[in-house]
Amino acid sequence: MASHVNGQTNGEKQKTYSIGDLPKTNTFTQKLPPDQEYPTPTASHKTERSNLGPRLVKNAAYTYVRPDPIKNPELLGVSKAALRDLAIDPSSADTEEFKETIAGNRIITLDGKEEPSDEDIYPWAQCYGGFQFGQWAGQLGDGRAISLFESKNPATGKRYELQLKGAGRTPYSRFADGKAVLRSSIREFVVSESLHALGIPTTRALSLTLAPEAKVRREMTEPGAVVCRFAETWLRLGTFDLARSRGDRVLIRQLADYIAEDVFPGWESLPAKIASTEEKDALQPARKVPKEELQGPEDRPEQLENRYARLYREIVRRNAAMVAHWQAYAFTNGVLNTDNTSVFGLSIDFGPFAFLDNFDPSYTPNHDDHMLRYSYKNQPTIIWWNLVRLGESLGELIGAGSRVDDEEFKTGGVKEEWMEDVVKRAETTIQTVGEEYKTVFLAEYKRLMTARLGLKQFKESDFEELYSELLDTLEALELDFNHFFRRLSYISFEEIDTEEKRKDVAGRFFHSEGLSSLVIGGEGEARERMGKWLNKWAERVKEDWPNSPEAKEERFKAMRAVNPKFIPRSWILDELIDRVEKKGEREIIGNVMEMALNPFNEEWGWNKEEEERFCGDVPKYQRAMQCSCSS
Repeated sequence: MASHVNGQTNGEKQKTYSIGDLPKTNTFTQKLPPDQEYPTPTASHKTERSNLGPRLVKNAAYTYVRPDPIKNPELLGVSKAALRDLAIDPSSADTEEFKETIAGNRIITLDGKEEPSDEDIYPWAQCYGGFQFGQWAGQLGDGRAISLFESKNPATGKRYELQLKGAGRTPYSRFADGKAVLRSSIREFVVSESLHALGIPTTRALSLTLAPEAKVRREMTEPGAVVCRFAETWLRLGTFDLARSRGDRVLIRQLADYIAEDVFPGWESLPAKIASTEEKDALQPARKVPKEELQGPEDRPEQLENRYARLYREIVRRNAAMVAHWQAYAFTNGVLNTDNTSVFGLSIDFGPFAFLDNFDPSYTPNHDDHMLRYSYKNQPTIIWWNLVRLGESLGELIGAGSRVDDEEFKTGGVKEEWMEDVVKRAETTIQTVGEEYKTVFLAEYKRLMTARLGLKQFKESDFEELYSELLDTLEALELDFNHFFRRLSYISFEEIDTEEKRKDVAGRFFHSEGLSSLVIGGEGEARERMGKWLNKWAERVKEDWPNSPEAKEERFKAMRAVNPKFIPRSWILDELIDRVEKKGEREIIGNVMEMALNPFNEEWGWNKEEEERFCGDVPKYQRAMQCSCSS
């Protein structure tokens, strides 16, 4: 199919393609070692699909394995934003080529032939391990996810790896069937694109396909589905965990080199230390290291940190920024194992996730998380715990300093007489980067919260007088986190210029049924407490904004651009699943996705009553829902 040219919102033209004609690469499989049992596309393709099942795979980053075809696939939804960002022609989404490819029924070869050659781009599943709930789980891997190819958008220069989730058994499926149920697939399809629209670093979702004849057994028998998703990389911290557990220092180095050279823009792009420990410095672009500084004499100060230390820093900084976004928008991942933590700093592998309803820092959406390890309040700590495991995996490379490229070190490892220096250098680097993790996290969190509160500049007093007091109030009064900020985005100074007015306006943040009976002090004290906070907030906002009609409208616009009206709450997703799976509705997926892709809109033009219901109060008995990891 020929390529097309589409208009973009900025007036520029972007060339678009059918999925078959997208520019494709397979850098991952070219640069990293394959499973030696099926070392080439043809070796895998000639093997019976049923023989490509679970087993231990060593000294490899992946296995070539094709998706398991599904019968009579039904395309349920496509993300318009994903089509744009992948440079796929929207009109081609109705073609059989598109539908068959994103269902896993068609393998696209470079020459268009049905049989691939050894030089072809061919699907693969990654090999990795992980710490799950703090315990080593051994080999895990892509047990139901199969990558198809990489593609770079010519207009943006961004390269993405397209992957099918629910595509069948692989060597990493263990005792599972390699399938995904419709329930969890709908949740991932919607939340991936929702997080992206909110500005939260995340993996993405292109399409959702129903497998109507696949009956998948979980707690009960459910319909199957396939999500076509994409990301800059699907490598996880757990990829390094597995290599370290096996003492595979060659693979650790190969993985690190691949990430620096082919996922990030190159070694010279990686950051040096933050200039100071102040958060304002953390928000500035990190100093890029000139090539001549990438390696040098052992006695030079920067050689305490070689290029692998800078790679570690980049991964840490990205994850710090990601989790700051989670906390600022009250998103709870639910399963932060190291195999669910991205080296690119992306929200990944959505299981029992949720946005907070009533603000409760101890909330976890995972009903198996009895110790609250992955609760909302613990997310920054757990991500750092995971990053320390990565530091341990990279420890030898980090600790080697300027010896890192010496043949003696590369082939023989750390000598006894080097051990003390190597360990000390690695530990010092991890500790130093740990302080930067806190700095970057706080800087990004403060930036986001400052914008959400309608302020232009952060002041040190804001953290205690506005942020902390607000969160304590939301928790004490059991109020909705994201609703609070959206409703705050409509309040003018005139509405809260007296104590009585403030007490009256405070009720706008309460649930429609009123306050919970568990709130201490009752409604009167609640209104007084919220009113006092509103007074502090108004006085602080006046420092940043002139008191004029024009400034008021500008502030309203700025606040509503960062405080979403729509969030894909758990109750909405449950209703969506029920209406699609049980009632056979189809249009509702596109309608909800339209809201997810444009969360700051006032309306979306499909059904005002339904839209307002989805944006309104969470039904009382559907707040703080939990679900399992089964999918």
